[in-house]
Amino acid sequence: MSQHFLLSAQARTLSLKDIYQGGEDKAYQTFREMRWPETEGEAVCPRCGCCEAYDIATRRKFKCKACHHQFSVTSGTIFASRKMSFCDLLAAICIFVNAVKGISALQMSRDLDCQHKTAFVLCHKLREALAAEAEGLKLSGDVEIDGLYVGGHIRPANYRENRVDRRLAQYQTGKRRVVVAMRERGGRTLPFVVRNEADGVYYANQFAAPCARLHADEATHWDVLHERFETYRINHSEAYSHMGICTNQVESYFARLRRTIRGQHHHVSPRYLHQYAHEAAWREDHRRMSNGGLAHRALGLALAHAVSRNWKGYWQRTTQSSPYGSRP
Repeated sequence: MSQHFLLSAQARTLSLKDIYQGGEDKAYQTFREMRWPETEGEAVCPRCGCCEAYDIATRRKFKCKACHHQFSVTSGTIFASRKMSFCDLLAAICIFVNAVKGISALQMSRDLDCQHKTAFVLCHKLREALAAEAEGLKLSGDVEIDGLYVGGHIRPANYRENRVDRRLAQYQTGKRRVVVAMRERGGRTLPFVVRNEADGVYYANQFAAPCARLHADEATHWDVLHERFETYRINHSEAYSHMGICTNQVESYFARLRRTIRGQHHHVSPRYLHQYAHEAAWREDHRRMSNGGLAHRALGLALAHAVSRNWKGYWQRTTQSSPYGSRP
């Protein structure tokens, strides 16, 4: 019986021990090679594109010979204005990709011995960079679409006589969201966070190629898909799969997302649910890669991503807007 790839030595190509044994200088060189692969780690000015720069070794910065702009290897990236060492940043990425079902900010802060605030923002920056990998994709071939309701749980009253019908709109908290996911068989997964599952029709029209063959369940809001796409329906009350028609692949993604939320984070704010959904999609799509390959891919995406407008100065804005300085 053959061994599963994820259990083999080929799936373990990176470890925290290797990162910390290599030291800060090796980690810094890794960042340089990933940021400027075309020049094999030689600095390129992010402002004018000049390939000639003075090396300010004492501060690990560079000064462009053409425009005299000073910059570092993380300038203009999602790691801009970083305070963590390069070794710790690599370790954070290694810990992040090694967590198959995701990792909480609390656990990350304990592993790195940093503040929870630092770990919280760092993890969200990585999620934002991972989500950018799927921007502008069009799905073709067999594409499965379905929705997953997340959050908005209402705890029933203690005594039976005080309980209400929690399905009615007047008793809802307004925090429930739906993650509508489109998954190409053998391809990528695109998640979208909406208020109602029927809103997924808009995203199907936007991100499915005209030649795509859509697979959906018997929910009535998917009926309009027949007007534009070749659409197949599966009645889950009769079977999960029939004649190759199913939504099993997208349900597999939902299973990973459920375990990420319930097993790691316990609660996810609707405000940031889309980032957790994209993280789970990225993990599901690249689940057969080694952890070294995942770390290499995640670091490359982070260094190619621009400064985050959502997470740069997040805690400064939060503490100024709240008299208690609590997280929203």
